[in-house]
Amino acid sequence: MAIFYKGILFLAASAFLGEGVELLVNLILAKELGKHGLGLYMSILPSIYLIVLLSSFELPVSISKFVAEREERFHRNILYHAITITIIFTSILLVAAAVILPFIPVFNGYHPYTRWLVILLIPVMSFTAVARGYFMGRHQMGKIAIANFLRKSIQLVLLFVLFRFFEFDPQSAVLIAIATFIGSEIVVFFYLIYTLIIQFQQLKRIPFSNLNRKLVRRNLMAVSVPTTTLRLFSALTGAIQPFLIKAALVRSGLSETIATEHFGMLMGVAVSIGFFPAFIAHSLMIVLIPAVSKTYSDKNYLSLQKMLSQVMKLTFLYGVPAVVIFYIFARPLSSLFFESSIAAVYLQMLWPFFLFHFFVMPLQAFLFGLGLIKDTFIHAVWSTAVTFAIILILAKLPEWRMEGVIIAMNTGSVLLALMHYLSVCKKIGVSIFMGKGLLHKNN
Repeated sequence: MAIFYKGILFLAASAFLGEGVELLVNLILAKELGKHGLGLYMSILPSIYLIVLLSSFELPVSISKFVAEREERFHRNILYHAITITIIFTSILLVAAAVILPFIPVFNGYHPYTRWLVILLIPVMSFTAVARGYFMGRHQMGKIAIANFLRKSIQLVLLFVLFRFFEFDPQSAVLIAIATFIGSEIVVFFYLIYTLIIQFQQLKRIPFSNLNRKLVRRNLMAVSVPTTTLRLFSALTGAIQPFLIKAALVRSGLSETIATEHFGMLMGVAVSIGFFPAFIAHSLMIVLIPAVSKTYSDKNYLSLQKMLSQVMKLTFLYGVPAVVIFYIFARPLSSLFFESSIAAVYLQMLWPFFLFHFFVMPLQAFLFGLGLIKDTFIHAVWSTAVTFAIILILAKLPEWRMEGVIIAMNTGSVLLALMHYLSVCKKIGVSIFMGKGLLHKNN
């Protein structure tokens, strides 16, 4: 548990700095791209994240879980098989992307080089995923924290230098913004691969044991395939959502340009500010997956119940004050990006979305660690279906528009958090109020 809390504190501290840098990144993007350019950038990001997801094949989750459950003498063999899988998968994905991406219409409104930058990202994210998974499983959170901070810092430096000393037309400016994002991932790739090589050399010096190749691959695939399916669903719906929202707004009577600007204020301003405290939730998620997996494999349900109680209390303690601050100071915070009262209203209306999202991330880590990936997927389907249905019904009405979108986002977040929480409580045998009496564990 000491390693668990140390990992959380270290990641949270470094992530706080990283989120500060991320806020500066979004400020530069807002100033340099304008409302429409920021809307375009935020619209294409989910599609890029989809490629990132496919490239990583959720190996950070599967490798960290498997490494945490196995003795150190097996780690060298696990890494060998993980790298082999990555090489094969990356080669297939590169060929598929080179053939398919030129025909995907999502990229039509962007600079032609955007597609090729995204293809370059595939091998970078694939091998970075192996390193991240291994260090997560070994609880070497310092390397993960440095990588996360390095990625955001490099993007900030690149954005500042390029926009400070060069002039770009609107289309090229969006391309540069995307290029800095990908460039920062390349720097992180070199850092993590270098540290992984050093770690691998150290593993060579200790006695090691081989695991059956089929056993390793089966264990990795048992987590990676369903987790990737879940993430793929989330990424696909995330990629669809910007265009669904903008289409609904256009149907309500707004022009496409105005709809894009409103989406930019929603995601580029309100969500950027509201998600600032999520660095704590993300830190919890990274540390919890291997910790819960190890504790569950040891059948230590009392520790799991204690861990859940502490995580929920911690999330409540930082989440509630955060959304209160954002609600009260919405106008001055949003004015850092644009002089618009609309973005401030969006930030205030989204407080349930932010608060329950802070709970969703650590609860999802519990579900992964407990092997409830199927449940997680079902929850995601239900919450997304409800969110999209409300968007389709309300956002197209002139009297609702963006308010309808925000109601949909709030409802989906609340529903997802509640479903995650009830499933975790049932699995580890604790009452939903985590009161005096713990339920008898039901296997």
